[in-house]
Amino acid sequence: MSNIIDSKINFIPPPEEAFNLVLNGKPVRITDSKTNRTSALIKLDNFIDTYLYIVKFLDPKVMKYLQQTSEAVSFYYSVQESRTGIKITFAIIYLLIVSLLLFLAVIISINFSTRLTEPIINLIRASEKISSGDLNAKVPKIESDKEFEKLNENFNLMIDRLKKQQDKLLLTERHQAWENVARKLAHEIKNPLTPIQLSIDRIREKYLKNSNDNENFSKYLDTMTKQIYDIEHLVTEFSDFARMPKPIFKKNNLNNIVNRAINLHELSESSIKFIYPSNKNPAYINCDQEQINRVLINLLKNSIESINEKKQKNSDIAGKINVDIKEDSDYIYLKIEDNGVGFEKVDKLKMVNPYFTTKEKGTGLGLAIVTKIINDHNSLITFNSTKNGAKVEITLPKKHE
Repeated sequence: MSNIIDSKINFIPPPEEAFNLVLNGKPVRITDSKTNRTSALIKLDNFIDTYLYIVKFLDPKVMKYLQQTSEAVSFYYSVQESRTGIKITFAIIYLLIVSLLLFLAVIISINFSTRLTEPIINLIRASEKISSGDLNAKVPKIESDKEFEKLNENFNLMIDRLKKQQDKLLLTERHQAWENVARKLAHEIKNPLTPIQLSIDRIREKYLKNSNDNENFSKYLDTMTKQIYDIEHLVTEFSDFARMPKPIFKKNNLNNIVNRAINLHELSESSIKFIYPSNKNPAYINCDQEQINRVLINLLKNSIESINEKKQKNSDIAGKINVDIKEDSDYIYLKIEDNGVGFEKVDKLKMVNPYFTTKEKGTGLGLAIVTKIINDHNSLITFNSTKNGAKVEITLPKKHE
């Protein structure tokens, strides 16, 4: 019997084994996955050799679900059997992931701590060097947070200012010491010069006419007079350095002072070309005009002497001195550049000391006076060699309206 009457479906009798199984009076279930049907067979005891055979066709989706359920159950039991291995595998994977995360956390923390502590360590090292008196120490520039980079920059600027203040203080102390020496030397040397000169004049008047060798005798007296004149000149230099007055500050146009100094040298040095723009805007500074003019005269004189020294080795060199002025909101920068011998063979620390000179007849007071005037004007002067000569730069505070 079937609850589906379809003439196209062939009747398939139950297998022989099913008849043998129902002889004990219990029903037998028969399934056929190929035809998606299930059936049941039972023996009817009230009838002779009579069986009830029921066939039911199942929906393919139901069979699919049943198959998937069976597979899921099989997988569950297989997992259940191997759960110890799975637990171990999961534990290993978990440990690997945790270890990896821990390693990454350590790396990130090390990088972060290095980025945080390295600038601080550099600051501590630099401060220790400064406390020991080394003002040449600097905090190295490294990539860090903007706050630390700004802190390092400000720290280095502070060191530079301390270095400049220290140099200025040392220079002031040296000048004061040399002023005392110059004052005493001028006094001790100048006193006997006048009687010596008078004695030479008297000897000239009394003995020159009576000498058998008038020509040589006159030369001897002239040599002595010349040497006395040179000593007087040196004493005058000493006196000027020792009695250099304090600057009287007034508002002045630096362009006018530069033009004045250049015009003075252009008259006597026609072979040297002075380059200075004439259309410069006014550059006002608070200064002692005469002292700044003296600074420029001395610096231009040094450039001229440097060019002439170089010309002695190469007469084809065309002397050139370039003077320029630039400014920003706070400072005016005066640059004097020449094509002379430069400062490569000169100790730039010693050359600004009084009485230090590399010239045969120099007094060693020119640059000392220059640096003292610049120092008294709260300004800065630097000496540097260039490819073809020397460059001197002066930084002067700008006069604000």
